[in-house]
Order: sequence, then C-alpha cells, then structure tokens
Amino acid sequence: MTLYTIATSDEAATQAVGGALAPLVAPGDVVVLTGDLGAGKTQLTKGLASALGVAEPVTSPTFNILLVHEGRIPLYHFDLYRLTHAEELEDLDYWGTLEADGVSVVEWGDRFAAAVPEQCVVVRINITGDDTRLIEIEPRGARGEELAEAWCAASAGLPGVNVGSGGEGQ
Repeated sequence: MTLYTIATSDEAATQAVGGALAPLVAPGDVVVLTGDLGAGKTQLTKGLASALGVAEPVTSPTFNILLVHEGRIPLYHFDLYRLTHAEELEDLDYWGTLEADGVSVVEWGDRFAAAVPEQCVVVRINITGDDTRLIEIEPRGARGEELAEAWCAASAGLPGVNVGSGGEGQ
C-alpha cells in the first residue's frame, strides 16, 4: 500500500492542503480523518469547505454528529467522536449519506473500522510541533489512490507545505 505524506508549517498551510483537495473531489468521495484532539481535522475540513464555495463557518460537528454544507457539491461533515456503538451509524443514514450527491468528511472515522468504505482516503494528522503537522494519506481502493496522488500533486508548492514522496507502507 502506498502511503503519502504532507508536512504543514501552520494552521493556514493545513487549511490550504484541504483547499487543494476541493477541485479533485466528486460526489461519493469519502475522506476519513483521524488524529488526536487539536491535530487539525477541522482545519483541513475548513480549507476543503472554503474551496468548495461553502459560505457559512465550518466547525466540528461534535454535538450534531453530521453537518451539511452547501457548496459546488454538498459537503457532509461527520464527527463520530460521541458515538459509542456502530449501530448508531444506521440512525444517521451514514451509508446512504456517503453514497449521496456530495463529498463526505468523517472525523474520528477510525472509531468504527467497519464504517471505513473500501474506496476512500484515510488521513491521519499527527501533531509534530506547536503549529506543525504531518498528514499521512492512506488510499483505499482505486479511487482512493487516484485522489491521494492528485491531492499530493496539487499540494506541492503551497506555502508552508512539504509533500513527501509516496512509499510503501507497513
């Protein structure tokens, strides 16, 4: 499996990396975000949302679990942190939403391994300093590989961003 890496120097660079993904996503694409509290999951999502043309502020949907933002295509922003059982995903129409007419971003998606789609990108954001982050992108399926490769190419050259070469993961 290929693992892609992107290092960011600050919050603005993390948002810019999210913005670089926006022109690449299509309805049905899924981005699963993992990482510690404060790692930058919502910052990356803010960048994606802004570049999709979402006008309203984007915040973590921790207490709502799902927020829908209208842009070029709808952005379905999930936060699974407060869920305790995989069965709760059914109440949200989780699978139906992932297959709907927009792009889905799933924060804390690693809490339910069976809820990670076969075709997606799994993004782990690691805190490496006060403001610096290492973003590891693990593609799943052919569409995930296509998105990861294009996303890294689109992020190269952004201010405060260093894209690592794709390599074999463990």
